[in-house]
Amino acid sequence: ERAVAARELTVAVARASRSADPTPTGTPSARDAALARHGSMNLPPPHASGVPGAHPDMCILRVRRCHLVDDGLSEIARQRPRDLLKPLRVHFIGEDGIDAGGVKKEFFQLLVTELLSPDYGMLVYLPESRTYWFNPASLEGDDEFMLVGLVLGLAIYNAVLLDFPLPLALYRRLLGQAPTLRDLEDMEPTLGRSLRALLDYEGPGSVEDVFCASFTAAAPGATAGGADVELAPGGAAIPVTEDNRRAYVDAYVNHYLDASVTAQFEAFARGFATLCGGPAIALFSATELERLVCGSPVLDFDALRAAARYDGGFTAESRAAVWLWETVAELTPEESRRFLKFFTGSDRAPIGGLGALRCVVQRDGPHSAKLPTSHTCFNTLLLPDYASKADLGDRLRLAIMNSEGFGLE
Repeated sequence: ERAVAARELTVAVARASRSADPTPTGTPSARDAALARHGSMNLPPPHASGVPGAHPDMCILRVRRCHLVDDGLSEIARQRPRDLLKPLRVHFIGEDGIDAGGVKKEFFQLLVTELLSPDYGMLVYLPESRTYWFNPASLEGDDEFMLVGLVLGLAIYNAVLLDFPLPLALYRRLLGQAPTLRDLEDMEPTLGRSLRALLDYEGPGSVEDVFCASFTAAAPGATAGGADVELAPGGAAIPVTEDNRRAYVDAYVNHYLDASVTAQFEAFARGFATLCGGPAIALFSATELERLVCGSPVLDFDALRAAARYDGGFTAESRAAVWLWETVAELTPEESRRFLKFFTGSDRAPIGGLGALRCVVQRDGPHSAKLPTSHTCFNTLLLPDYASKADLGDRLRLAIMNSEGFGLE
């Protein structure tokens, strides 16, 4: 079944990649303009990059930053089904990074950022829960939603954490569980509480007079004034009463979390199951599955410090090492996430917390104006032996706030 799903994916994505224009014309987007300033717009496409596209033991993806989604689609489309089951290696065309883990981490992070972009319109942002849900009005086809599912499956298969805030309801559906009002309350708290209040209302006054609701529902992410959908034939003329309110709430939840996004979810699920299908997935709860994809947002840097090893002449008592952890403790939450991403390639904690990471702080020569660097593939921070805590703090902040890419231009 997995091979069949993989072949289906390959054919579907091939159609998508052929329909995509790899050399867009007209006025470039803000993203492309920014990349042009870094000399990335004139890079050759994957097939002309000179980078071998096949390996007996690895799945090779060659991508340009300025065409990340298009290149990712075409590179996935050319893979044989069994190649998708090999360890993934990513090469950013025009960059020096050799993928021992860190490059594919950045590839996934950048790809997720692109897929969540409003420019694609595949997902809608739910500000109350700070998550994303399928856009029922999306103009994208099934192929693109299969890609999103495959991205999650590939990430799990290759042990890469994603900053991909999807609601728990999605993981419950992947496990075959029916959507519930509790799922809707988690995604859309205000809407969920309103439906719960309707169910629990005992007066004064009737449900029909107080709530003035009919058998209609808004689409996920719909703005005020958008057209409602009837939940039953002639639903706009059917008032919600004490007798039918349970049927109304059940129909509303089913519409919001299932019926309105059936095509998008089923395509997504096929992509996900290409690598993560089978009976083993039933061993996980929805929360555990979410942790496999996203890790934990709780960052315990004391645990990271306790687990750290030292190399190149540093010890836990070296002044630069002590200053490092003192500086980390003083970082803002945003700076802390950036530091973790700079150090490990991900701003999320794996299952087991930061103490489960095998991280190394390595001396990188004597005091100098050089910035700290890192090998994200091996969770190794290269730290010059700075002469003062102030120098270390200034250079560390400069490094973590201006880090993207591999190699020098």
